[in-house]
Amino acid sequence: MTVANSSSRALVIGSGFGGLAAALRLRALGQEVTLLERQPDHGGRARVFRRDGFFYDAGPTVLTAPFLFDELFALFGEKRADHIEFLPVAPWYRMIDHQGRAFDYGGTVEDTLREIAKFNPLDQSGYLRLLETSRRLYDTGFTKLSAEPFSSLTDMIRILPDLARLRGDRTVYDLVCRHLRDPSLRMFFSIQPLLVGGNPFDTSCLYSLIHYLERQWGVWFPRGGTGALVEALLALGQRHGVQFRSDATVEEILIRHGRAAGVRLAGGEQIEAGLVVANADPPTVYRHLIPAVHRRKWTDRKLATRKYSMGLFVLFFATNRRYEDVAHHTILFGPRYRGLLDDIFKRGIVADDFSLYLHRPTATDPSMAPDGHDTFYVLSPVPNLQHNIDWESEGPRYAQRILDHLQKTVLPDLDQHLVSQFHIAPPYFRDQLLTTHGTGFSIAPVLTQSAWFRFHNESEDVPGLYFVGAGTHPGAGMPGVLSSAKVVENLLRRAA
Repeated sequence: MTVANSSSRALVIGSGFGGLAAALRLRALGQEVTLLERQPDHGGRARVFRRDGFFYDAGPTVLTAPFLFDELFALFGEKRADHIEFLPVAPWYRMIDHQGRAFDYGGTVEDTLREIAKFNPLDQSGYLRLLETSRRLYDTGFTKLSAEPFSSLTDMIRILPDLARLRGDRTVYDLVCRHLRDPSLRMFFSIQPLLVGGNPFDTSCLYSLIHYLERQWGVWFPRGGTGALVEALLALGQRHGVQFRSDATVEEILIRHGRAAGVRLAGGEQIEAGLVVANADPPTVYRHLIPAVHRRKWTDRKLATRKYSMGLFVLFFATNRRYEDVAHHTILFGPRYRGLLDDIFKRGIVADDFSLYLHRPTATDPSMAPDGHDTFYVLSPVPNLQHNIDWESEGPRYAQRILDHLQKTVLPDLDQHLVSQFHIAPPYFRDQLLTTHGTGFSIAPVLTQSAWFRFHNESEDVPGLYFVGAGTHPGAGMPGVLSSAKVVENLLRRAA
């Protein structure tokens, strides 16, 4: 079946936050919008898993820059707060070094300075300098550039003076070391690139803007979880005429007269449209949805040269008791920092030690689990599938090692209270989310894969094809993928 062609029809592939935001912004521009999702449920990485009577958010646990969600509702004259509540997270993160020393990050600047003094009072002034540097990075990297397209080399040349002034060639870790002396504090304040798929020792210090972003806008959690936020955005779109389809697998982007003209679904159905927006991993889109004859720039050979982010191992579990003294976000560091990251990003091995990111949503929203219970997920960075790891056999062993470590550290008697568990590993990201090499965040956020060097929001190979999401500008993380939809909106406004 073929749906009649319409120049005012837009198709969005994928229902992650980038795709949802793009669909809403396109609808506000007057487009007839249909969003296609290959899974039976919506949300992409932010989908919800239901196991053993519990539900688990699969995706982001940190909500920053809440105004980006407010904007989506405001496009249609609505207020976000009327539909979903954002709850403040306190502390933002509890970070614990391998010696068991805890650092509660969040609250006021004064609160942070008091926590720093527990480790090294001399680093208090260094933190203030780091925060000021982060503010300058934020003013340029986020305020000025996050919603601006980088479609031409001219766009890149325009920001080179800013990059030079801000020393974008330095890594995040280098920048932090210039301001802080304590080894643990250096870890605590340099991990942010890991939240968007980057190695702090390779990632440009531009990503240190996250410090000021969190300070400026806070860290939040939607009541009912990120799944509830997805539902709120779906309902917003439905109220205003966006069509949503699930179980709709795109097998090819149709190209006619050199332009994107729609898609072909599994089963043969063709849907024609004036433009196509892909909220999907760009290497996957280019390699599998666009015939090679239409790819002069993004050839298979060129795609193979990209540097890809790490993989993720995520363990979900529930307990029949509440661990009330465990914060919403707890980051547990192992005895090694750079060595462990080298194992993950360079050597491609599953190390004997690990660092863990523990998410306990009931700390902020008790409704996320039944009375007397807790639900958790714990995330561990691991090598992607460019490395030969058999996750079918390694996965259960790795999960048990994580549970054993949590029991020894922050969740005593866990084995006596565990009532549900399952995990996902890089093969899930490859097979279900269709990321190249099973990465957690598409390509890595190194300087040579940022801005103009990243996959462009407007395809260089196929006019009428646009990208939103982690793999395109400005990058991964909720603020990044939401801003990528603003970039596409700006491109279309300029072309109108």
